[in-house]
Amino acid sequence: MLFAASPATLPSTTCTAWLPASRRTSQCTKPLFIASLLLASATASTFAAAQAEPNVETPNRPLWEAGVAGIGITSPAYPGADKRVGRVVALPWFIYRGPVFRADGDTVGARVLKTKTVEFDIGFAAALGASSDDVDVRRGMPDLGFQFEFGPRVRLNLARPTPSSVVRLDIPLRGVFELDDGIKHRGFAFEPRLSYDNRDFGGGWGVSTSASVVVGDGKYNEFLYGVPTAFANRARPAYTAKSGIITPRVQLALSRAITKDLRIFAFTRYDVASAGANKSSPLHVNDGGASFGIGATWTLGRSSQTAPD
Repeated sequence: MLFAASPATLPSTTCTAWLPASRRTSQCTKPLFIASLLLASATASTFAAAQAEPNVETPNRPLWEAGVAGIGITSPAYPGADKRVGRVVALPWFIYRGPVFRADGDTVGARVLKTKTVEFDIGFAAALGASSDDVDVRRGMPDLGFQFEFGPRVRLNLARPTPSSVVRLDIPLRGVFELDDGIKHRGFAFEPRLSYDNRDFGGGWGVSTSASVVVGDGKYNEFLYGVPTAFANRARPAYTAKSGIITPRVQLALSRAITKDLRIFAFTRYDVASAGANKSSPLHVNDGGASFGIGATWTLGRSSQTAPD
């Protein structure tokens, strides 16, 4: 999915709005910029679609749908941060529900196995970056750039309480990569997640709830919470992060169809960062943090062919 062509620079004004501010004032590598644009658009697109409509398999879903989405998000810069980052974006969105390639729900990737109760896929997820200049305790340290995750996920469909609802357990293990003047491997993340999704909760509303625990290896946690000696000072002593829990988190999303093509949604998520393995890091300031988002999707077209499942 990433480009291997020789780099060519772009004017700094072309850098994307979801990159940290300091990234937007430096030059970008053209293939890397295009790759990050495509990946961010794809993952943001499926994220918006997942919030707009609970991902519950029902008969006669279109093979593909396309439209535009608008979404506003505010969240802590990272679990335990005392500063927030926000983005407001409008972008095209696309859903594809093929037998193997999927851009649907909360991932973009390939589904390798599917039975009534078990699914196995390999896919992408993404996270916003944050400028260290905007986070006081990180001032002078390297930015947290745009990150994407890639790796396998096992999904267990535990129950179907009603035809419109499902209880799932997702078990993903993914490598974390940062787009920062190249692609840098930042470690591994593991986030088992128990969820309940209902496309018809009543009155035209859909609801999704989940609880998960985010766990990082030593390398990824060092990326988030470590303070190398070169960046240590009196207020920010050197710190070596350890592997373990980053944060437990819970999430709630509500959505409603206004018309056949227009849906609105809102969601909130709370990180219990006090349970993190590196809460003694000088970069870990808050014991908890809430994220909020609102948005809408407008479907401009859909296929007459239905999805295979």
